[in-house]
Amino acid sequence: MNLAPVEAIAKAVLYEGYILYPYRASNVKNQQRWTFGGVYPRDYARQDETNPCEIQTECLVQGSLETEIEVHVRFLHLVRREVGEFASPMIELPAGEEPPTTKVASLTVGEEVYQSWEEAIERDVATPALTLKELTDAPVKMPFAFAGQRGVKPLRGLEDCVHGLIIHTSADVQGELTIMATAVAQGVFRLTVRIENFTPLGSTQSSERAEAHWRAFASTHTILGVRGGAFISLLDPPGELKDIAAACNNQGTWPVLAGEEGTMDTILSSPIILYDYPQVAPESPGDLFDATEIDEILTLRILAMTDEEKRDMAALDARARVLLERTQALTAADMARLHGTRRELRSSIDPEAKTPSTEPPPAGEPELAFLHAGGRDLAVGDRVRLRPKGGADIFDLVLKDEMAVIEAIERDFDDKVHVAVVLEADPGREFGLDRMPGHRFFFSPDEIEPAGEESGT
Repeated sequence: MNLAPVEAIAKAVLYEGYILYPYRASNVKNQQRWTFGGVYPRDYARQDETNPCEIQTECLVQGSLETEIEVHVRFLHLVRREVGEFASPMIELPAGEEPPTTKVASLTVGEEVYQSWEEAIERDVATPALTLKELTDAPVKMPFAFAGQRGVKPLRGLEDCVHGLIIHTSADVQGELTIMATAVAQGVFRLTVRIENFTPLGSTQSSERAEAHWRAFASTHTILGVRGGAFISLLDPPGELKDIAAACNNQGTWPVLAGEEGTMDTILSSPIILYDYPQVAPESPGDLFDATEIDEILTLRILAMTDEEKRDMAALDARARVLLERTQALTAADMARLHGTRRELRSSIDPEAKTPSTEPPPAGEPELAFLHAGGRDLAVGDRVRLRPKGGADIFDLVLKDEMAVIEAIERDFDDKVHVAVVLEADPGREFGLDRMPGHRFFFSPDEIEPAGEESGT
């Protein structure tokens, strides 16, 4: 599988929420981490159903029994970083033993500040190429495990004395990857990928969230590749496969087509809802660990920190330090690129012909081909009369009885349909066709009526 086209977006998903502004351990939101894609030990999940012990991806693939599937599962293996302070500095550590320390939140040694924190190791579980024949004959199960580790690093001052220790500890984790396929239509298969956490917990640990937390898979997501076939979008499946696509059972994850737009050989299934072909903005200089924010805003906030706050940020984590150094090195031209970019503004309708354009809609907008309203099927380019409901806002009520042209039919993730229209009487109608605010209006399907072509109205 060629992971290069999806590497940037997969990395962003993996580290979403890893550390958040203002990038200090004392901040509440950085004390409640690993909120995306958590897969917890089964013994703990049985007692707390809000923390699942498995996640599941289901998607559709078109191909034959010889079509090959590859699976990569990625997650973060959590690491506890503790800072221990000696009662008095030592010249050297005793050979073969770890001297006792007092655990502290932070320790200053010389000009360096060391803080207790949570880190993570990237883990990747990959399968060999599996044919759909193998996967339809019987589920393929692939156990995996990663051993816990413990590492100790002495903290030396300017006088070369050891003032304390940094102690990194991770727990053993183990799980199982299950892959299967089922034929659901001619040449179409439903692919199921399940990830389960079988890490054992002792009887005294099974009810303790802190212990389960350290044995969880964090930010878990799956990358699927196909050779000799093609994945089918669950957001925009062919009409004959809509019901089959809707029946896919995705638990704690959401699969979308990924890679170069138009390709159909890769699926990214993540705990964050995305559109098909998600991309990291080319203007973004690097990861801010918060993909739901705007780069420019976070960058300006980092630059506005006090020197003391920046020292705290740099001392917290290697990734935070790199982020700070990169942000401070941005040039005026770099900042200007973050200020705003206009992309793919296309007209969906030919303003003269009032018929649908052959241009595709902008990437990532889940549009529908038609809707049923007023006893007729309506499509983009059809003329309608606006009939806003009584509970509409004052601006919509002003547009009552106006004639309009459907510019787009869109469905949101709550499965609500919204009809975008431009007014025939609007002198700036072309701006609405170019999707400019103020000239493009949204109504629900029950707030529009098909225009009566025979009366010319």
